[in-house]
Amino acid sequence: MSTLYAFLLVAATVVMLVGLARKAKQYRKTPAPLKIPVTPAPKTTGGVVIRLAKEVVLFASLFRSNKWTWLFGWMFHVSLALVFLRHLRYVIDPEGMLGFLWPLVSLEVVQSFGKYAGITMVIGLLGLFGRRLFVARVRYISAPSDYLMLLLIMFIGFSGLTMSFISHIDIVQMKSFMLGILNFDLVDLPEGSTILIHLGLVALLGFILPVSKLLHIPGVFYAPTRNQVDNPREKRHIVEWAKKLDETRKDYPELRG
Repeated sequence: MSTLYAFLLVAATVVMLVGLARKAKQYRKTPAPLKIPVTPAPKTTGGVVIRLAKEVVLFASLFRSNKWTWLFGWMFHVSLALVFLRHLRYVIDPEGMLGFLWPLVSLEVVQSFGKYAGITMVIGLLGLFGRRLFVARVRYISAPSDYLMLLLIMFIGFSGLTMSFISHIDIVQMKSFMLGILNFDLVDLPEGSTILIHLGLVALLGFILPVSKLLHIPGVFYAPTRNQVDNPREKRHIVEWAKKLDETRKDYPELRG
């Protein structure tokens, strides 16, 4: 069983990272033939960086759109970030290759608040799930996959909270198992059905993520409505394929017009 779960976790991680990188490359190569930044938009590159930072960290446009959706969405994402940082302690050896991250991971705010962030993460997910159930215009555009993704992440959160507050596992053995995968020196998983459910759901999420709507993770950085400078009067916007077309027309006058 330990070997099977080690294989699943490694395979899911590879699929997730390769899938995200492939999708990011596709986003980067997709042409944006028009200047379409949502106004009021920044007129400098520095302004665009600040705007994207506000979107990623504060969800600025969502806050202006709907306060309840912003509250539950921001609560979920911030809690998830804290939970993720707290979980890094299982894959980081203070004396290993990633040891330079240990001071960040071992911070009291990460370990203490990260434990209870699992609760606020689930609350945020319940709010987002309820939004899809009870808001008519959102329910109308919701596909079954939207509900299933929320349920999957919720069950990951529930199983994690179960291990934190109800059915505890041997976290030292858990860290040995994770470090064993990284060091190609596999050891046994800690005993308990909850950890098997938790890790199985995490692996499933890793496999699904590159083909799901969760691709907004890299996609937000490639959204032309957010990453474009609002300078259509100062600088003509020509995408690469249009530049190549202009060059072809220069070489072949009969294509002009």
